[in-house]
Amino acid sequence: MKRPNILLITSDQQHWDTLGAFNSEISTPNLDRLVQEGTTFTRAYCPNPTCTPTRASIITGMHPSQHGAWSLGTKLFENRHTVGEDFQEASYRTALVGKAHYQPLRATEAYSSLESVPLLQDLEFWRTFDQDFYGFDHVELARNHTNEFLVGQHYALWMEEKGCTNWRDYFLAPTGTMDPSQLHHWDIPEEYHYNTWIAERTNALLEQYKNSEENFFLWSSFFDPHPDYLVPAPWDTMYDPNQLTIPAVTPGEHDQNPPHFGLTQETEPDFSHLRESGFGIHGYHSHTKLPESERKQLVATYYGMISCMDKYIGRILDRLDELGLADNTIVVFTTDHGHFFGQHGLQYKGGFHYEDLIKLPFIVRYPGHVPAGRTSPAIQSLVDLAPTFLSMAGISVPHHMTGVDQSRVWTGKASMARDHAICEFRHEPTTIHQKTYVGERYKITVYYNQTYGEIFDLQEDPGEIRNLWNDPKYAALKSELLLRYIWAELGKESMPMPRIWGA
Repeated sequence: MKRPNILLITSDQQHWDTLGAFNSEISTPNLDRLVQEGTTFTRAYCPNPTCTPTRASIITGMHPSQHGAWSLGTKLFENRHTVGEDFQEASYRTALVGKAHYQPLRATEAYSSLESVPLLQDLEFWRTFDQDFYGFDHVELARNHTNEFLVGQHYALWMEEKGCTNWRDYFLAPTGTMDPSQLHHWDIPEEYHYNTWIAERTNALLEQYKNSEENFFLWSSFFDPHPDYLVPAPWDTMYDPNQLTIPAVTPGEHDQNPPHFGLTQETEPDFSHLRESGFGIHGYHSHTKLPESERKQLVATYYGMISCMDKYIGRILDRLDELGLADNTIVVFTTDHGHFFGQHGLQYKGGFHYEDLIKLPFIVRYPGHVPAGRTSPAIQSLVDLAPTFLSMAGISVPHHMTGVDQSRVWTGKASMARDHAICEFRHEPTTIHQKTYVGERYKITVYYNQTYGEIFDLQEDPGEIRNLWNDPKYAALKSELLLRYIWAELGKESMPMPRIWGA
């Protein structure tokens, strides 16, 4: 039997309800094409709502508390086993183009980082870089979101090769000279945007693998729509802010929530009691200072970023067709985690495990194997990608992986492979450390060393407005969910090998 290729396409920080096939306010014709040609899973979850932990989970098949890259500013140790190594052993070519974020932006004597400043801007280093990188035998990397000064690595090299010698004009100081007061519109010509780079380089690799008749595991990793909110013309004016649905807080909804929720709705909140490591903590600040007009414009720009990215995802899908690879390639589109743009009065991300932040867009296409034009409520987790990719390719799944094999669910032969997902968020060693169990109907969030928490009934309260944690009428449910959460924790413990004898 011919082995399938794997093409993983991801965005960064994309809300689950931003596919045109299901939301008439946004245009994503190429992602809609995947929806028509594959199966959309409506209940997919991230294992952590920040980049490094979740991206490390994708390639290890383990939860952040297991692979060790537990927060932003940490690294996935180079000796961790990754799915790319399994594909390499099976004679697949492996590559990553775009965002990795497995290592922090600073290095120390004890903890090196290839993605750190100033190394990421040493273009001569990256010009000749040919090391294996977490099981990828070929990588082309960047670390900047939109105009961040972190621009460098292979993306900067590509811009120079394309003749964009003034590329620093489009990025912030100290690397570049762009005016920091410029919002929403990004002057960079679309031909030099990183969407163009990712699509072009992905397609070059597809052509290379086609010509050499090699199977591949290729991750095309886009940066948008992660803030800051910037996009070139005409995408910056594609959406009228006044014609979009702009979410907002429901009065009183945080009254029964843990204290940090309510603090976000104050103008000058004090989160000093949670600061432990001395580094920034996502989401723990006031979320009330954006005027209504700006909130609307942010959504319009966010949607424009998604639509622009969709165009270049389309170029990749078209090239698959042109090369005759589509029928034998499993394509998965998803994101690393979600995003707030006003829901519950929140912006961006943080320690708030609402569906807006932990649920994901998730589409699988494999012609003749995965049902087309179908939606499924079967729960998925990004930790399942590695074992499922291996299973679909007929490669043995390492025993230490704690994700589950979803291959029978993807192909429509089984209705479910898991009845829950676990999402973790550990942004400080002890003060910001929480886990959420999401089941078929209910979800529960527990906090380390705290008696507060959250319980939401996703069937009766899909907007997650009413926290049932302290409601005495739900005491029995609370006990049951706590037990189910403990079972889930026990069930996801890693077993590196099976028991092979009696003693």
